[in-house]
Amino acid sequence: MVGSAGAGDGVVARLRAAGCVFAEDEARLIAEAAPTHEGRESLVRRRVAGEPLEYILGWAEFCGMRVAVAPGVFVPRRRTEVLVREAVKLLAPIADAGPVVVDLCCGSGAIAGAIQAAVSSPAVPSAEVYATDVDPAAVECARGNVEPTGGRVFQGDLFDALPAELRGRVSLVVANAPYVPTQAIAFMPPEARDHEHRIALDGGSDGTDLHRRIAAEAPAWLARGGHLLIESSRAQGPTTASYMAEAGLAVRIVEDDEYDATVVIGDA
Repeated sequence: MVGSAGAGDGVVARLRAAGCVFAEDEARLIAEAAPTHEGRESLVRRRVAGEPLEYILGWAEFCGMRVAVAPGVFVPRRRTEVLVREAVKLLAPIADAGPVVVDLCCGSGAIAGAIQAAVSSPAVPSAEVYATDVDPAAVECARGNVEPTGGRVFQGDLFDALPAELRGRVSLVVANAPYVPTQAIAFMPPEARDHEHRIALDGGSDGTDLHRRIAAEAPAWLARGGHLLIESSRAQGPTTASYMAEAGLAVRIVEDDEYDATVVIGDA
């Protein structure tokens, strides 16, 4: 068993001393990734030094899938599963129309990949899925996660990266855009602050700079009856909602206490 291997090497104790809350689980995953003592020791040293577990393993769990992640690329958070859940709910009634889905600020492509997995089910049989990010490392990572199953990933600034022929055709825009206020980045956990690219975290002075831009630009890309979903924080949600309302969208806010998640939804 992995537990006995970790105990024999003192791996669990070392991880716990380094502040890893789920030390036993991490020891198990590290042992699975590197079954030899030498390989395991190398990974443990990296973890004790503060490197995110997901970078060490090369993947993150998201919506029941293993999503490949590369150093510097934003690691998908569990709260973002609520964004996927709400997106899939909105896709189900329009499945027969072959919906077009766009994932902005896609990072690893976790959201796009999870939606792809959902739309392959009988409830939502088909969709065109596109993703964009301005960070070349994220785009490379997302292409590996999204394009093998038929999606397309583009590098560029928000909607500017998309093919022009999608304008006015998009059924659903989802965005987990950076929303950490610039001054708050210094107070983030070191795993994020010191390892994820700043461009994946920094949301400007109040954290909603990109929300403002996305809301303003989205109506030109949405089809009639389309939807815009943006992950926000509980405190920022009303501000994000105001941007959507100013753009002419009908707005509602979904909050999930279990995941500490806030999703702002605008309907065209």
